[in-house]
Amino acid sequence: MNLKEEITKIIKSADYEPMSVSDFQDALGLSSADSFRDLIKILVELEQTGMVTRTKQDRYQKQQQQKTNSGLVRGTLSQNKKGFAFLRPENEEMEDIFIPPTKINRAMDGDVVLVEVKKSRGDFRKGKFEGEVKAIESHSIKQVVGTYSEARHFGFVVPDDKRIMQDIFVPKGQELGAVDGHKVLVQITQYSDGTNSPEGQVSAILGHKNDPGVDILSIIYQHGIEIEFPDDVLKEAEDVPETIQPDELKGRRDLRDELTITIDGADAKDLDDAIAVKKLDNGNTELTVSIADVSYYVTEGSALDREAYDRATSVYLVDRVIPMIPHRLSNGICSLNPEVDRLAMSCRMEINAQGQVVKHEIFESVIHSNARMTYDAVNRIITDQDAETRAQYPEIVPMLDLAQTLSQQLIAMRKKRGEIDFDIKEAKVIVNEEGIPKEVVTRERGEGERLIESFMLIANETVAEHFNKMEVPFIYRIHEQPKSERLRQFFDFITNFGIMVKGTGEDIHPSTLQHINEEIAGRPEDMVISTMMLRSMQQARYDADNLGHFGLAADYYTHFTSPIRRYPDLIVHRLVRKYLIEKSMDGRAMHEWEEKLPQIAEHTSNRERRAIDAERDTDELKKAEFMIQHIGDEFEGVISSVANFGMFVELPNTIEGMVNMQNMSDDYYHFDERQMALIGERKAKVYRIGDVVNVKVIHVDVDERQIDFQIVGMPIDVSSKREREPRGKTIQAKTKGDQFEKKDKKKKRQSRKGKNARQREKSGNTQHKPFYKGKKVKKKARKKKK
Repeated sequence: MNLKEEITKIIKSADYEPMSVSDFQDALGLSSADSFRDLIKILVELEQTGMVTRTKQDRYQKQQQQKTNSGLVRGTLSQNKKGFAFLRPENEEMEDIFIPPTKINRAMDGDVVLVEVKKSRGDFRKGKFEGEVKAIESHSIKQVVGTYSEARHFGFVVPDDKRIMQDIFVPKGQELGAVDGHKVLVQITQYSDGTNSPEGQVSAILGHKNDPGVDILSIIYQHGIEIEFPDDVLKEAEDVPETIQPDELKGRRDLRDELTITIDGADAKDLDDAIAVKKLDNGNTELTVSIADVSYYVTEGSALDREAYDRATSVYLVDRVIPMIPHRLSNGICSLNPEVDRLAMSCRMEINAQGQVVKHEIFESVIHSNARMTYDAVNRIITDQDAETRAQYPEIVPMLDLAQTLSQQLIAMRKKRGEIDFDIKEAKVIVNEEGIPKEVVTRERGEGERLIESFMLIANETVAEHFNKMEVPFIYRIHEQPKSERLRQFFDFITNFGIMVKGTGEDIHPSTLQHINEEIAGRPEDMVISTMMLRSMQQARYDADNLGHFGLAADYYTHFTSPIRRYPDLIVHRLVRKYLIEKSMDGRAMHEWEEKLPQIAEHTSNRERRAIDAERDTDELKKAEFMIQHIGDEFEGVISSVANFGMFVELPNTIEGMVNMQNMSDDYYHFDERQMALIGERKAKVYRIGDVVNVKVIHVDVDERQIDFQIVGMPIDVSSKREREPRGKTIQAKTKGDQFEKKDKKKKRQSRKGKNARQREKSGNTQHKPFYKGKKVKKKARKKKK
């Protein structure tokens, strides 16, 4: 732990009282002149970031100690690329607080800040609360990915993340050889103090911004995702045998003679799960879900385990998969490949006709998968009843027919208890070898997909219930009830479609939302209402406490079925082994897990969100690139969202674009927030969520990942800044490698002015003013004289 970390730890401790410099010296055991100088430097830095303030008695006091009684709210800043931000308060009971662009005060996305809250005076948010950042407690962003531009004696990096509003100044000699147009990773060495831009040094060059694959690579680095595994991790993976050794079967139940298959996507290489289904004499069905025993190979505290914990999940991007564990394991000994023996952790369940588990076992096993089935093949067998495909798998077809019956029973059981089935379309972007998108298709969710989903869900529930009733430390997958305010907004919204819901939203059963889904099935607004319902939900996450799963209407739920690609599943397997196989339940071990699990749950939840963000960013990027090919083309779409600046339209392939209000030139439109509609002032034309409209693609901005539509037949206002032809040409030119000299020169001029000001400040010469400022001063003086 370095000096700054030690000082920060002291300040953040719960019993911290304001300390002087000498108090810090005594507490840290510092005696040399060098350490005293470092201490002063760090305290000044912490004072500048807002963590501490210096009292009149020269003691360093926590900023929050001084301000909490003055109405300041602590939370995390979430910045929007349009300039404004929201504070996500630490107190989860509080609503998010809007912060205008002028009140962010040098804070960056993800920073922990203190915000002063006041009532808004602006017309749009009148009567609502907004805040102003008063202090930055800690910075979240340590590194930035962006495009490097060079000037004569310095450079600067324009961040890819549009939520970072400030360019990063790069002093001469800190650019690592980067030149104009390079995508770089820059480490921030000094944050903005209000007069200067943040400073940084280039730590990696990813390639030129127009090189194939650099766009996806930039997103990976932007989210802080590691691609390569450290040497010690690869070494451990290499030491794992490629086949099972005879002595490893000791104590395991041998399932190799039982008909067992895997079902997954055609391009899947890491096969987590296998199933076996058979009819019992008493009329019930026996389902055995066998999961790759990753915890046997990734042992606690090993280099493989530390790396898996840090990654916490595999990341599935448009053109690649970044695995949680090395491919040698994930595609090799841990993958339940066909016709080879594999170690597994099995959950065997006896299920009655009502879809209820009446008996179960959880145990270590060894299996031998008889076939590697794809969803397409299974769908042809059980849905299409395709004679040719069924003839190819004579031994497997009877089991699949039985599995289909069991799946339907499980689906009926979940529906009866109130599960909300969000059948939202997902898209897959197909790219060529150079990463250029060729097609965007929707993923089909057939009976094969639903079958495996049902079997994994029931296995996860069974394992969660087993350990919850044992009353031992465990990790759960939870989904809390929606916040009442969001539910009320959703209920208000659906009244526009003639759907009335009784109640306030304070305490609601998932079956209420399920009934809404059933009521709208087949109606034009089906997709839109489902989407708005989904937006009203809280995010599912991991937790050491069992809070149930609202969406599934399940009292118990965990993740047991994907340890190759999810760390919480690996932890569940580790706990199964400790509690059931090793019988390790002494007080000390239980206490250790009680201490560790909350941190594991929080870390893996955060990593999951990071992966989702990266996946969404790559999808949006490639969708924007795909739509460049369709500028000028017309499509039919559905209005998916409405705001005061325009509306969003979603095409059948899930690509979404915006119709800007300024391009709706046939009338003056008002935004009705309650109806989620734009209403024409003169003609009373209404554009509402769920309406089908015909749109034309008029502009695509790949950097912003924004697609602009125009309503077909509605002329663009000639004064509009978003005229199609010039903007369309600009974007197409950009994709062919143009350097946008005009824009770069403007950036350089702006940064040069900042650099000049910085140099004058360092030299003590603050008298010189830029010429244009001098003119403004003289003008004001003349006006005052008059």
